[in-house]
Amino acid sequence: MPIYEYQCEACGHYLETLQKISDPPLTDCHKCGKPALKKLVSAAGFRLKGGGWYETDFKTGNKKNVAQTDKKSKSEDKSTGNSAKSGSTG
Repeated sequence: MPIYEYQCEACGHYLETLQKISDPPLTDCHKCGKPALKKLVSAAGFRLKGGGWYETDFKTGNKKNVAQTDKKSKSEDKSTGNSAKSGSTG
């Protein structure tokens, strides 16, 4: 089930909830009780990596293979002494 994000326009309360795609959107705020919840648009929290149907069947041209790029980055970090965990958290 997907995780949806909502924010109350009345009090600003933010919440995340698991819902089926077919479930109607929530409207009532759990904090203030007003029918002012609006569903937020957000990015997916995962990225598909590695060899698989997308990598092998649908990518064409010079598009990078994510799995191979990640392996190269990790091996370069080890050879230069940089930790993969250091740097930005983004």
